[in-house]
Amino acid sequence: MSRETTLPELVPVLSAGRHRNPRKGACFMEMASFLAGERWSDHPACTHPLLAALARMVNDSLGDEDRPRLVTLIPDVVGLIGTDLDLDLVIATRAAAAALPVAPSSRQNVLAVGLLTAQRLAATRPAVRGDVDAWCEAAFASAPDAHAWAVRYARVALVSERTYRRQTAPHTVAYAVEGLATACVDDVADRLVRLLTDTVADIGTRVERTPAPAPVERPGVLAR
Repeated sequence: MSRETTLPELVPVLSAGRHRNPRKGACFMEMASFLAGERWSDHPACTHPLLAALARMVNDSLGDEDRPRLVTLIPDVVGLIGTDLDLDLVIATRAAAAALPVAPSSRQNVLAVGLLTAQRLAATRPAVRGDVDAWCEAAFASAPDAHAWAVRYARVALVSERTYRRQTAPHTVAYAVEGLATACVDDVADRLVRLLTDTVADIGTRVERTPAPAPVERPGVLAR
């Protein structure tokens, strides 16, 4: 069987960074905006903002040879929206817990503080408390010094939900992806892809997906 008959007729070609228009290329979330029938953007309304941020960072952290592994995930993020703080807690905690065991030591303390902050906020949110506790405890066990530092640094301090959503969670995700991308392990790409895959699947079970309209055909978005 020839190569041409085993591939889909059209496949998206992903590249790093932001693109002014489809002719310049497409990142993960720009392709999602296309599938959702939205204006071309890497910040479309069809996906939870923090999940979209995670997707953009993973997309940009992967090399050209590994980025195509994300293609099949693109339709899965369309319609994953919601305003519940639980979603931010899940996304940020998953990211930090995945990164803490392997991140450079210069990143571990910040990640541990992010996890501790999420754990404290989740304590009063029964829908996510068990999951957040489990992810945090597993991550803390892998980096006890960072955990101890976070406990001393943060003590009993709490952040507001507004501050967590606007500042703490986005910063935690950014540190987590950077920590994974710079980790001294042989399977960085696998870890990044797995993080996004698992997070998308998890969020998909926690929200009622909003149907997307059929995409408007735009020349140059897809390549043979």
